[in-house]
Amino acid sequence: MAVLHRGLRVGMALLASFMTPACGPEAPEGTGLEVGELGLEVDPAPLPPLNREALRQAIAGLPNAEVSGALVRVTGADGRWLGTSGVADVRTGAPVPADAHFRIGSMTKTFTATVVLQLAAEGRVDLDRPVQDYLPRLLPAGVYAPITVRQLLNHTHGLPGVPVPQKDPEWFFENRFRRFSPRELVSLALPPGPRFAPGTRQEYGNIGYIVAGLLIEQVTGRPYGDAVRERILRPLHLRDTFVPGNDVTIPGRHAHGYEEVTPEDGPCPAGAIPYGTRCLVDVTEASQSVPWAAGEMISTAEDLDRFLVALFQGRLLPRKQLEELFTVPDLPGASYSAGLTRYEINGVLFWGKSGDRHGYNNGMGATRDLRRRLVYSVNTLHMGGDQPAIAARIIAAALQGPSRP
Repeated sequence: MAVLHRGLRVGMALLASFMTPACGPEAPEGTGLEVGELGLEVDPAPLPPLNREALRQAIAGLPNAEVSGALVRVTGADGRWLGTSGVADVRTGAPVPADAHFRIGSMTKTFTATVVLQLAAEGRVDLDRPVQDYLPRLLPAGVYAPITVRQLLNHTHGLPGVPVPQKDPEWFFENRFRRFSPRELVSLALPPGPRFAPGTRQEYGNIGYIVAGLLIEQVTGRPYGDAVRERILRPLHLRDTFVPGNDVTIPGRHAHGYEEVTPEDGPCPAGAIPYGTRCLVDVTEASQSVPWAAGEMISTAEDLDRFLVALFQGRLLPRKQLEELFTVPDLPGASYSAGLTRYEINGVLFWGKSGDRHGYNNGMGATRDLRRRLVYSVNTLHMGGDQPAIAARIIAAALQGPSRP
C-alpha cells in the first residue's frame, strides 16, 4: 500500500500545472449551512470548473497492458461526473458497473482511525496515552519505548513493518487463502526492534493500524469490524460497504481483479485465462487477513463519497477529534494525519487516502470544504509495482479546468 501512496503523490504532483482560478467556496451539498458554520477550512486557492472531457479522456482506451477496467466518481459544488471504462470480466466482456463493489485497501485506515477517534471523544481512549497501557503484553517491555495512540494513527510509532511479501505474485499464489491472525502479524513484525524513536519520524505502513484494530477490540470487547459497522456503516446507511472478515469473496456487482502471468513456453498455465497474447489469473477472491484493520474493507464509489461528506462535516466526530484528521505532525517530509493524507498543489489542499489490493488500485479525496470530491477504482493487471499511469491521469483530470484555446 505504500507503493500506491507514492504513486498517488506523483499523480497529485501532476496537478500543479492544471490549476486555474474559479469561483469561491459554498456550503457542502445537503447541509443548508455556510462553510464557516461547519468549521470547515476554506481552501486558500480556488478550484477550476469540473472538466468532464478530461475525465473521459483519462479513462479512455481500456483494457490496456496495465488495467482491465476503471470507475471514476467526481462530485461537489460544480456538479458531478460518473464514468466507467474497460471490462468487468475478461471472459464475457461485460462492462464495469457504475455501482461496482471493490476492495478499498488502505482506505480502510480512515474507517479504523475514525473509530479510535470516536472512542477518544467518549473518553475511552486517550490519544496521548501509551498503547502499552491498553495492550500491556503486545509489545516487549524494554525493547519498545512508550508509543502513544496518536503515534499509531499518524505513522510516527517506529514499529517495524510486517515481513510478509504480500505483493510478490509467487508468495500470493501460494498463500492466497491463508488466514493470519492480527497478533500473529504483530509477532512477525516485532523481532527486528524499533525503526526509530516514537515521534521522531513518519513512516507509512500497516502495522500501526493492525495494532489500532487490536486496541479497538480491547477497549470495546468486540471485533473491530463490529465497531466499524455499528459506529459508521449503519448510521450513514452505507449498505454497500463491508468488513469481510473470513469471507474471501466480493459481494454484489463488481469488476474482477486479475494478475498477468507469463508462461515459460506454450499455452497459458492451468487456471489462467488466455486474453489476447496474455495469460490472466482471476485474483478477485483472496484472504484479506494480512492488512486486516489496515486494508481489508470493500465498498463502492457512492458509499465512499457519502462517508467523506459525513466525516468532513463532523457528523462522525466532534470538532476536537475531527481536527486530528487534518493535523500532520511537524516532521520533515510528513504528509499523513490520523487516517488521511495531505496534498498541496498551488495552494489548494486536498485530503484523501489511497489503497490497493490484488487486482484493485483505488483512491478517495476531497478539498476540506467538500467543493471537489473524487473516488476512483482501477483494476490492475500487475501487483507489487508502481501505481498505473491511469490513476495519475484520473487525479489530474479531477482538478483540471477547461482547456484553453
